[in-house]
Amino acid sequence: MSLERALSKLGIASRTEARAWIESGRVRCNGMVIRDPVRWVVPEKLKIELDGVELNRPVPIVLMLHKSRGTITTRSDERGRPTVFDGLPAEFQGFGNLHAVGRLDAATTGLLLLTNDTKLSSWLTDPVQAIPRLYRVTVRGEVTSPKIKTLLQGVPSEVGELHPTAIELLKASQRESHLLVTLQEGKNREVRRLFESVGHEVTDLKRLAFGGLRLGDLPVGTVRKVSDGELALAFPGLLLPSVHE
Repeated sequence: MSLERALSKLGIASRTEARAWIESGRVRCNGMVIRDPVRWVVPEKLKIELDGVELNRPVPIVLMLHKSRGTITTRSDERGRPTVFDGLPAEFQGFGNLHAVGRLDAATTGLLLLTNDTKLSSWLTDPVQAIPRLYRVTVRGEVTSPKIKTLLQGVPSEVGELHPTAIELLKASQRESHLLVTLQEGKNREVRRLFESVGHEVTDLKRLAFGGLRLGDLPVGTVRKVSDGELALAFPGLLLPSVHE
């Protein structure tokens, strides 16, 4: 990545601030002053100093949050809406560059992972890993078996083909239907687009699981730390030492 991005990933500056530091000669990499903000670097192999002081890499951390309705997953919002970072306990505020692993729209609730480990979040959201996400879905109207079959075959959309892994109908009536839906990709508004394609509006959407991590009884709006042991069990293909090195 570029040097300015590597600095911003440490959580100590914005890209703009990092660029100014680099251009003014305040940054050394492995003892050498670098003045090119877009110089390609491998952060794991660098000793980065600012004004002669070595910058410590943040300790990797993963948090599980029970996202509430109406919050967004970005750091700030031009419309002034609350973000998932606003209410984080003080004990987690000091970890630089915390970001959401993928996104949930404002109306969606449930399990959301936060981390400061960009390698880990990239691995978890890479479609190649095919990590399942389980959602509980409520839609208007009665979802029939033929419609479920249509969805499982895959439906086209403006963001590419939508192809759920599994759909379980829990309850259905003419008024509304309740389902469990499993996806292996994180396309924009994927669940909502799926049911819109067969004539049903999603009225409630909650993520219950991400890979082997389950929301369980974690109260709405609260957060807890996820241990490396939990991650290893939840994502068998994840090699934590190689991700964190």
